[in-house]
Amino acid sequence: MSKLTIPWNPEKWATLFFTIWTGQTLSWVGSAVAQFGLVWWITEKTGSATSLAVATMISLLPGVVLGPLVGALIDRWNRRRVMLVADSVIALASLWLAYLFWADALQLWQVYVVMLIRAFGMVFHWPANQASISLMVPKEHLPRIAGVNQTVGGAVAIISPPAGALLLQIMPLYWIMLIDVITALFSILPLLVILIPQPASPPSEATLTANISAVWKDMLAGFRYIWNWSGLFWLLMIAMLLNFFVNPAMSVIPILVTRHFHGGAIELGWMNASWGVGLLVGGVILGVWGGFRKRVYTMLMGIFGMGVGLLLVGLAPANMAAVAIAGFFIASVMNAITNGSAFALLQTAVAPELQGRVFTVVGSLAGAISPLALAIGGPLADGLGVRALYLIAGGAQILLALAGLLIPVILTLEQETAAQPVAPASGV
Repeated sequence: MSKLTIPWNPEKWATLFFTIWTGQTLSWVGSAVAQFGLVWWITEKTGSATSLAVATMISLLPGVVLGPLVGALIDRWNRRRVMLVADSVIALASLWLAYLFWADALQLWQVYVVMLIRAFGMVFHWPANQASISLMVPKEHLPRIAGVNQTVGGAVAIISPPAGALLLQIMPLYWIMLIDVITALFSILPLLVILIPQPASPPSEATLTANISAVWKDMLAGFRYIWNWSGLFWLLMIAMLLNFFVNPAMSVIPILVTRHFHGGAIELGWMNASWGVGLLVGGVILGVWGGFRKRVYTMLMGIFGMGVGLLLVGLAPANMAAVAIAGFFIASVMNAITNGSAFALLQTAVAPELQGRVFTVVGSLAGAISPLALAIGGPLADGLGVRALYLIAGGAQILLALAGLLIPVILTLEQETAAQPVAPASGV
C-alpha cells in the first residue's frame, strides 16, 4: 500500500464517503453543463433536428447495447478502478474537445465521437459508483444517502441548463469544456487517494462467464413471462410506443427554441429547467397523494397529462415561449406520475423473484426502441417542421391513454397476479 493512499476506515466512513461523494457531485454538475454546451453548439452549427437526434442516439446506444451486461462485469472488476478509468477517459475526451474549440478546428463528427466516449464512460461509471455506495455506507444510512442523491439529481437537472446558458453568454465554449475537466479532477483525485472497500470475494473468470450467460437466460425468462401474460405484454407495448413518440420530440428542444421561438441559450436553459422542476413536483405529488386505488388508472392519467403538456408545446405561438415552458412543466409532472405509478404497478403485479428479470426486459426493450425513433424523428422534424413532433407525440400519448382504458387485460393487471406461473431463476 502506498503512503499516499488512505485505507478505508468504517469508523470514519462519513468523512471518507462524503469526500468522494462531493467530488463525484461536482463532476456530475460539470458534465451536465458541458453536455448543455455541446448540444447548443450542434444547434448553432447545424440548425438541424437530424443532427440533434443523432447526438441523442449516440448518447443512448452504449446503454442500450451494454446495459444488461455491465452489471456482471462490474461485479468482477475493481469498482474503484472502473470509476477512475471512466472519469479519466471522459476528462481526456473533454480536454481534447476544449483544444479543438480553442484552435477553431472542431468538426461535427468529433463532437459525436466525444459524446460516444462520454456515454461509454457513464455506462460503466454509474453502476460501479452505485455498487460501491453499499460497501461504503452503513446499511442504516443507505435510505438517507439515496434520498440525498435523488435530491441532488433533481437539483442538477434544474440548475445545470440555466447555468450552462449563462456561462455560454460570458465565456467561450472551450472554457466550459475545461470546467468539465477541472470538475472531473475533483472526482478523480479522491479515488486516487482513498481505497474504497471492494467485495470480499469477487467472482472468478468462470463465474463472470456464467454471470453473463445468466443475464441472457434471465432476460429470455423475463421476456417469456411477459409474452405469456397478455396484460404485462400490452403494458410493455405502451412503454415502447411512449418512448418511440416522446424521445424524438425531447431531442429537438434546441431547434424548437431557435427555429420557432427565435430564442437563444437562455430560453433553452429555462425550458430544460422546467422539465427538471416538473419531475420534482410530480414526485412530491405522487408521494403525498399515492395515486388512485388502481395504479393503472394513475399511470394512464399520467400518460394523458403528458400528451396534453406536449400538445401545448406544439401549439404555442412563436411569441409565447412561456406557454411551451408551461407545457414542458405539465408533461414532466405527469411523466414522474406515470413512471412512479408504472413501477409500483409492476412491483405489485409481478412476482418478487421475477421482478429483476422483468424490469431488465422492460427497460431494455423500452430503451432499444429509442434509436429507431430518433432515426425517423430527426428527418421528420426537418421535413415537416419541429412543432410536428410535439403534436404527434402529444396526440399519440392521449390516444395511448384512451386505448389503455379499452384494453381489459391492462385494467385487470393487478388482479391477475396470483394466476401467473413463476419461471425458475437461472443458476450461476
